[in-house]
Amino acid sequence: MSLARQSVSALRALLVKREIKPSDILDDLFAEVSSRETDIGAFLSLDPERIRAAADLADLSLPLGGIPIAFKDNINVLGEPCTCGSRFLAENYRSPYDAGVTRRLRDSGAVFFGRTNLDEFAMGSATENSALQKTNNPAAPGHIPGGSSGGSAAAVAASFVPAALGSDTGGSIRQPASHCGVVGMKPSYGRVSRYGLVAFASSLDQIGPLTRTVEDTALILQCIAGHDPLDSTSLPVEVPDYSVDLKKGVRGLRIGIPREYFAEGLDPAVRAATEAAIRHLQEQGAEVINITLPHTEYAVATYYIIAPAEASSNLSRFDGVRYGHRASQPADILSLYQQSREEGFGPEVKRRIILGTYVLSSGYYDAYYNKAQKVRTLIRRDFENAFTQVDAIVSPVSPSPARKIGECTNPLEDYLADVCTIPVNLAGLPAISVPLPVTGLPIGLQIITPHLQEALMLRIAHAAESR
Repeated sequence: MSLARQSVSALRALLVKREIKPSDILDDLFAEVSSRETDIGAFLSLDPERIRAAADLADLSLPLGGIPIAFKDNINVLGEPCTCGSRFLAENYRSPYDAGVTRRLRDSGAVFFGRTNLDEFAMGSATENSALQKTNNPAAPGHIPGGSSGGSAAAVAASFVPAALGSDTGGSIRQPASHCGVVGMKPSYGRVSRYGLVAFASSLDQIGPLTRTVEDTALILQCIAGHDPLDSTSLPVEVPDYSVDLKKGVRGLRIGIPREYFAEGLDPAVRAATEAAIRHLQEQGAEVINITLPHTEYAVATYYIIAPAEASSNLSRFDGVRYGHRASQPADILSLYQQSREEGFGPEVKRRIILGTYVLSSGYYDAYYNKAQKVRTLIRRDFENAFTQVDAIVSPVSPSPARKIGECTNPLEDYLADVCTIPVNLAGLPAISVPLPVTGLPIGLQIITPHLQEALMLRIAHAAESR
């Protein structure tokens, strides 16, 4: 039995019974990494000696004691690199502090296992925008793993690690989870601390887990959720026990099917797999109700005004003065800013900074940014109205399976691929991608519930994965 292919829950059971040691898990994981990482490229940094030393000190009595977890390389871990997939931070930056989720996982006994690849500053849907390397899809060689948390999804799918953390601004956990055939969850906005997550779009970003099973997702969410006084957007609300109702089933629940998410252009394989999953929920006693989310068609345009605007502001700190890349021979202070940012940022990051700066500029703020915020409110109200009729909403995660690496030549194509995930971030809702049983490329089912109703979402997700 290879421990590398076991779930977090299974590994925890073996550790608690003292049938295995954390070092046994690492032996199998490093064997997988050694044999396949060159082809996949999931990790940007990996320090086996440090990982083994931490595992030897793991407290097995804690909820995640001895469990290795990989981190997307935009989440700060004290003393480790945090490159954000960018040349700007790749040279010599080491994190001077722990993120909020890092502290919580330390307190839960987890062992930090490597830094995973991502689209630069989390801007992308393929992990092709990383300035450091490309990542291959272990479940579909030659295809993208999705993004921006593509390295985390690939690491879990390749059995390099039983779980990983990612960040989700417009689908960046759910979409790679769908493409790689793993479970990926975006919590409600405010449920998990954003402190120590390098900000892309502050009103949209959330950290969440990628795992092999819904049960594992519930376990990790239990450890990372909760109020953090260092994050002003973190909500001071009680964290429920996410495992209590996990196996309660879906009998009597009302499941909404949004017409807009099944529109023309949906890949036939995605449509068929999603409809089969809906029937599976019906067979377990759920009631299926057709609903409408009428402002969905404006979601992508709204997102690509709000997110770049916030990115333009957040990334202004990368100026070559305090940390990160610094131009070698600038003529003056203005040249220092210009040359450092020109050399340090990649094309997609520059594209979004320019777009965000434009929509915030004098004369255009009301025409674009202010109007986008109003449309965002309409999108949120669509969900609020829908949840008066149904308990949860089910849809595809992505309108198509993973495309081939290098196949996209127009950034707009990747922007439109997030049409099913972006509305959730704009509304601040929780959502999860659950892999569906298919014979071809991996496909995920998206389950959306009201704000802070992660327990209900996980319950439905558990029913959806039980085939």
